[in-house]
Amino acid sequence: MEDHDVLRLLGRVEQGDEGAFKELYRAFSRKLYAYVLRQLGDPAQAEEIVADTLYEVWRKPAVFRGDSQFSTWLIGIARNKVLMAYRASRSRPDSQHEDLDDIAEVVASDSEGAFELLAQQQRHEGVRSCMDKLSDDHRECVHLVFYEGLSLAEVAAVQSCPENTVKTRLFHARQKLKNCLRLLIEREGGTVPRTIGAAS
Repeated sequence: MEDHDVLRLLGRVEQGDEGAFKELYRAFSRKLYAYVLRQLGDPAQAEEIVADTLYEVWRKPAVFRGDSQFSTWLIGIARNKVLMAYRASRSRPDSQHEDLDDIAEVVASDSEGAFELLAQQQRHEGVRSCMDKLSDDHRECVHLVFYEGLSLAEVAAVQSCPENTVKTRLFHARQKLKNCLRLLIEREGGTVPRTIGAAS
């Protein structure tokens, strides 16, 4: 949906037009749901956060002024809700985070061998532990860039920080993941691919 269409619909929503709100919901709820679900791994909780986020649009449509893409703005609204829910879930023993396939996507550019080794050894819990060691900002940065396909500028808007800060967070997050995976493999007596610990 083009930006001018979004602004037109938001104008109608401001007048209480439920039909316009349903159009926005249909256009953006799926992508927003995918973002929240991948962050939390809980379908019911993801649906609740999506509903809460889009309710904010219904309540205050005029807050969006077109300074960024509407989808990026929505993710920004959902972000705080996701972080609060994620922090609560981290203390639960059955909490679900990114699985092995997700981690493979993050480091696939230069450590496919590491993923293959980890997959063969089925060290899912170890990989989840590596993700848990990232700070919330670093973890979210990795997700937004690699899974949502946001540009560095868009991530900067979501995280309310300069673009250079996003670059730094992404760099350090990748290094921490590589180092953690390296230690995990070494503990299992595996062969560590040289690329996994190499500087990017």
